[in-house]
Amino acid sequence: MSQSALGREVGVSQQTIHKLIVGQSRSSGRIGKIARVLQTTPDYLEGETDDPHANAPLPAPPREDVVQVAMLDLAYGMGETFLEHSPEVRHEEFPLAFIRHFTKSRVTDLMIAEGVGDSMAPTIGPNDLVLIDRAAINLNIDDRIWACAIGEMGMIKRLRASGEGITILSDNPLVPDNHAADGELHIIGRVVGTFGRL
Repeated sequence: MSQSALGREVGVSQQTIHKLIVGQSRSSGRIGKIARVLQTTPDYLEGETDDPHANAPLPAPPREDVVQVAMLDLAYGMGETFLEHSPEVRHEEFPLAFIRHFTKSRVTDLMIAEGVGDSMAPTIGPNDLVLIDRAAINLNIDDRIWACAIGEMGMIKRLRASGEGITILSDNPLVPDNHAADGELHIIGRVVGTFGRL
């Protein structure tokens, strides 16, 4: 695990993790969480023992009311953006009841990504997070919002089937509609929820 990935999991900067590793910092209020992420003990990390599992507490039983949802380090343009082929993925815990407000799909079919731009405003704001259901890939109801791609360009748009293909709609009235021929547009999943930032 990289220092930056560990920092993200724990909620501290990469610099903080680096200082702990090289000994520039000796204490951290998050040493317990760092140990849990690394599947070891605070005693081992602080050099108190050579056994990485000494004095380890018993693992907590899995909670049925909390689920892990994939968070992609990937931005879908509300407009268009280039898609990365291998975005970094981490998992965040969410209450299952909260997720069920948006979808009944399997949690493994869900992902959260960032929307960038304002072509879907006011429905989705710039830099809002979007919950995407990857099990929903059939354009069976017009005017829903979808994560989709044309070639290497990813976007979040309303889609409407037409006789010649698919009409790509923006909620922002200043952004003109677009069109994709049959077979040109790849649906990644349906946007089933958004999380706004203030």
